[in-house]
Amino acid sequence: MTEKVEDLTVTYTEDGIETTKELDKVILSKGSWTTILFRYQDWDRAKGEYGPERYTIRRYQKRAGEYRQQSKFNISSRAQAQSLVEALQGWLDADTD
Repeated sequence: MTEKVEDLTVTYTEDGIETTKELDKVILSKGSWTTILFRYQDWDRAKGEYGPERYTIRRYQKRAGEYRQQSKFNISSRAQAQSLVEALQGWLDADTD
C-alpha cells in the first residue's frame, strides 16, 4: 500500500499490460479517512484497446502509516454519472433557496 494520498491509484498492470489505466483523479477528502474519485479505462483484451471511460469512488483508511482501501462504488456508465451529477446539483441548488 502507500503512505501518501497523492500516490493512491487505480492503475493496475497484469502480465505486462496496463489493464486499468487511470486517466484522472480528484481527492475529495484527506485525513485518516480519504475519499478519491477516479476516472479510468479498462483494457479490452478481445478488442486490443481500452474501453469507455469509467468512474469509481474509493474510500481509504490510514492504519499503521499506510492507506488501505475500505470500500468502493463503481459508476457503471456515463449516463449513471450524469444522473449522479444532476441529482447532486439539484440538491445543492435547493439548499440555496
